[in-house]
Amino acid sequence: MPSVLFGTVALLAALLPAPSVAAASAPAPKARTAAAKPAPTLQQALAVEIEAARKSSRAFGVHIVDLSSRQSAFAVDADQPRILASNTKLLTTAAALETLGADFVFETRVMVRGAAKEGVLAGDLAVFGSGDPNLSGRFHDGDSYAIFREWAAALKARGITRVTGSLYLVNGLFNPPNVHPDWPRDQLTSWYEAPVEALSFNDNCVLVRVWPASRAGLPARVETVPKLDYFEIRNSATTTGTRNKNRLHVGRLGDSDTIVVSGTIGLRTGPGESWVAVQNPTAYFGASLKAALAEEGVQVEGGIVPAHGSPGGAWELVATHQSDLARTLEVTNKRSQNFYAESLAKLLGWKVRGEGSWAAGVGVVGEFLAGLGIAPASFSLVDGSGLSRGNLMSPRSMTGLLEQMYFHALGRDFLRSLPFSGEQGLKWQRRLARAPYAGNVFAKTGTINGVSTLSGYAKAVSGRVYAFSILFNQVRSNSGAHAAQDRIVAALIDRG
Repeated sequence: MPSVLFGTVALLAALLPAPSVAAASAPAPKARTAAAKPAPTLQQALAVEIEAARKSSRAFGVHIVDLSSRQSAFAVDADQPRILASNTKLLTTAAALETLGADFVFETRVMVRGAAKEGVLAGDLAVFGSGDPNLSGRFHDGDSYAIFREWAAALKARGITRVTGSLYLVNGLFNPPNVHPDWPRDQLTSWYEAPVEALSFNDNCVLVRVWPASRAGLPARVETVPKLDYFEIRNSATTTGTRNKNRLHVGRLGDSDTIVVSGTIGLRTGPGESWVAVQNPTAYFGASLKAALAEEGVQVEGGIVPAHGSPGGAWELVATHQSDLARTLEVTNKRSQNFYAESLAKLLGWKVRGEGSWAAGVGVVGEFLAGLGIAPASFSLVDGSGLSRGNLMSPRSMTGLLEQMYFHALGRDFLRSLPFSGEQGLKWQRRLARAPYAGNVFAKTGTINGVSTLSGYAKAVSGRVYAFSILFNQVRSNSGAHAAQDRIVAALIDRG
């Protein structure tokens, strides 16, 4: 899981509102010769691209707002709610920023109870979850155990190298179920449908790495990262000839944490890598933490005890891990990480309504939108990420949100979380990546079966900034939809 990209400050400065420039300082318009053909207006250029877009989508809506005048600049079927896909994350992250505040931090606490003597704690160890989705190697050069190593160091600083009791994992902030009932049931082992709990490790996924054997015909080698005895591995994958491509299938067996690997891997290829969502996040967290502590010289002898509430007794704080909201929002929007968005949704429910459920979370998001003046009839929310096809909003309401956030006191924080055109290492790397488009579009993509969406901000060559929402449903092909969306945004930048 590579780290999130930063370095957008200069681009944001160019995009955000700036002091107006006196008309007298503007250069005089160049006189046209009688023979010159007038350039198409913004409306004309967009109309051409809209007609072309009909080849890519059978049901779509578009709305564009000029943020200088705060007036509608272009609209096509702008009031019909459409499936949002990952554009839903714009709603979730905006609500999180407004509700939690830019300075919000997650705090995961490590505590002990009992008496320690000569390196031995005659008692228990506990981790109290806070809904933090960041307990992974994402910000630690890929070292999944980095945070756990810090906890081991804190225990050893107190003279503790052995715990005779149990490992309590307190994850009661979020309500069950941990997988949304609206999500596709045939994709539950995929990383983008990882279960959501208040105490989670590694995005509740495990990296499965498959290597070819030393010669063709032999079984492939399989390992998990991190390496854990927790997983049972059923491997029927074989090694084939040197020029053969990998044809691997990696998944999980039903309602278990048994990893299943099948297919073939070429002798001169590899490794093949797949992220697999785990079935039991609490057990996975506990097994990983015990393994990491053992590597650092701290043994926990007892079993893993899931706890909904705080176990009784006198607990002493050993360590606190903090994660800030800003980086959480960046992963959510730049990486389109569903697990992060759903963690935020459930956290909002718990913070505002005292219930860490999807219903409570999307209810909070809905109240936030209504508070901005967005008509409740124009949207419907089911989850925080957009995996469900029940997340709907009209393009006009989406640009309404974007307009409000642009002028919001926390607008800079919101825009900073968005991917921008040409940003390296992201889906935007090759989209609108040349002048004058590169760096002048801050927008969120969205893709599920038959749906392709793009909403955000664009700065035109004129200097005007626009909020736009392009929601394509009944898409014929994703590549065609992306190209059509890019042409619409390019026309906006060229002629706006």
